[in-house]
Amino acid sequence: MPTGIRGQSMEKLAESGFLHGMLDMTTTEVPDHLIGGVFPCTDDRFGAAIRTKLPCVISVGAVDMVNLGAMDTVPKEFRDRNLHVHNAQVTLTRTTPEENRAIGKFIVERVNKMEGPVRFFLPLKGVSAIDALGMPFHDPEADAALFDTIREGWVDAPNRELIELGNNINNSAFPDALAKAFLELIK
Repeated sequence: MPTGIRGQSMEKLAESGFLHGMLDMTTTEVPDHLIGGVFPCTDDRFGAAIRTKLPCVISVGAVDMVNLGAMDTVPKEFRDRNLHVHNAQVTLTRTTPEENRAIGKFIVERVNKMEGPVRFFLPLKGVSAIDALGMPFHDPEADAALFDTIREGWVDAPNRELIELGNNINNSAFPDALAKAFLELIK
């Protein structure tokens, strides 16, 4: 599904009763919502998981970027930032440490309201392929701001577990760990 619509579609399916759980690895609509991208979620992102209490495995995939339009349509306020042309229609801008704190706060506040079983995974070596070492969005300070905000805002509860892995989100061990956790939660 296209970015932006993906999360909304998943949440509608969850509330319809068709799902037994949710594996929500890519939450890139959150930066678009908070910062002004073209594929935003709404303030109700993660609301279905809160209301349905479905088992959830969640991560912070691609929150290092704001999705903008074609390069020639990038708004003036983004033009002096770290930009990456994803394709002819989508240009990405790297999120800053301050923006990552806001993203982390938005996500963790909602996860803390979830009463169903939750496993929340942090990929400590980068949240996207272009956030890996040597790639154009690699920014350990911005990632640390995200991870620290989530850690600091995390409320321990018997149903929720915060799991940190020393992988990039695209390293095969990371999605394997999420899939394993998901299968355990929906048994």
